[in-house]
Amino acid sequence: MINAPAAPSAPPAGFYDTVPGYEGTLAGGGGGFLPPPMPSTPLPAADNLPAQSSWNITSITEEAAREAFMSYASSKCCYSSAPAREGVITNLEPFNTYRYRLETFAETRSTEWSHEPYTGQPVDAFIQPAPAPWAITAQAPAFFQEHTQSIKVPYTSSIKSCHTCLGMGRKPCKDCAGSGNKVCWVCNGSGFRHGTDRCTHCHGLGRENCTWCHGQGSRECQTCRGKRQLYVFIKLNIQWITYKDSYMVEQLSGLKSENLSHVSGRAMFTDSQYMLYPVMGFPDPSVSQASERLIQEHQSKYFQTSHILQQRHTIELVPITRVNYAWKGKSHSYFVFGTENIVYTDSYPATCCCSVM
Repeated sequence: MINAPAAPSAPPAGFYDTVPGYEGTLAGGGGGFLPPPMPSTPLPAADNLPAQSSWNITSITEEAAREAFMSYASSKCCYSSAPAREGVITNLEPFNTYRYRLETFAETRSTEWSHEPYTGQPVDAFIQPAPAPWAITAQAPAFFQEHTQSIKVPYTSSIKSCHTCLGMGRKPCKDCAGSGNKVCWVCNGSGFRHGTDRCTHCHGLGRENCTWCHGQGSRECQTCRGKRQLYVFIKLNIQWITYKDSYMVEQLSGLKSENLSHVSGRAMFTDSQYMLYPVMGFPDPSVSQASERLIQEHQSKYFQTSHILQQRHTIELVPITRVNYAWKGKSHSYFVFGTENIVYTDSYPATCCCSVM
């Protein structure tokens, strides 16, 4: 049996080396603030919107409105298709609106101390100075494609005795307290089952080998996997992420804005640059104002903590049509919106009660 003293689960103070440029690196999470390279200033842009004869589109056709309504009714188990099929469309009212979307594609870097069982990996600590976190080359994905990557920082790796098992490769078994055996569960330690009948499970000993450590009293250390030593190094964690914000121009159709958050619109304008200037000269001034506000917010939030690789903004026209129709002498209405022709209505005039058997 190995009588090892209790070992800490976390490395003790001084376990990790001090690496110039990585003094704030912690174990298992984060190396503090890693300021990115300073961004360059883009050239100023004048009117950056293309000339368009119209920034609007006509409402959908009656045929498209009816087809969308019939599809909507058929998707509801308790809805009769009669209103959608037989209702007379009396009016189509367009309430098209605009959505401005800003995306900032950025790279963030953090460091942390890491370790793994030592199996002969090359050791390079202090052979030469470790490169700065932002000087380490990494292959970025395509713009606006999110990805994560971890890289071992060169010239930071060393070998340490395992702090969990104190370099022994094994730890006392917790299940049997290191004894290698336990009280027999069949005879409860008496050695007998009925009267003078010797317990056949433990052969009358009253104890049995521990199944967890197979009678050894110790188990392989899970930190070093029995290797006794750890390969210790600094790990650089890189994340490519797209920060997104959007603004929807207020529309007066009566359709709630949350209905529009999951539909797409028709792209009217898109621009992608390293750093963007706000759109200028848009017919609806609120779009230009939103563009300026969101770009300033992204610069304030992300340019100091991330390396900006690309920005993109788009303007979509989101079609909204209120369809008024008559059925059985009464007037009703529904909305068709988004390029997907999604339907929403407050009420449907022909429903029934369904029950699941």
